[in-house]
Amino acid sequence: MKVFHYFCMLDIYRMGEINRIKLVLFEKKRTNKWLAEQMGVNPTTVSKWCTNSSQPPLESLMKITRLLDVELNDLVRFEELDKNEE
Repeated sequence: MKVFHYFCMLDIYRMGEINRIKLVLFEKKRTNKWLAEQMGVNPTTVSKWCTNSSQPPLESLMKITRLLDVELNDLVRFEELDKNEE
């Protein structure tokens, strides 16, 4: 099961997603539910962030960096933002 999960995470990374929240949660062994509880938001909101169907505001991204002990560059793929502007 771990191998399957790893390859799923690689696919997510390669899909051209703007944020990498789902991948970082996986790497940190945390869940969407945990993040929703820590952020004080609905689990559906975190799910939308993780699937990139919506993006968290900057304030939320900064809070996520503190909760997961990562840098903003670990959560946001700036090259994907540049592609979306073209």
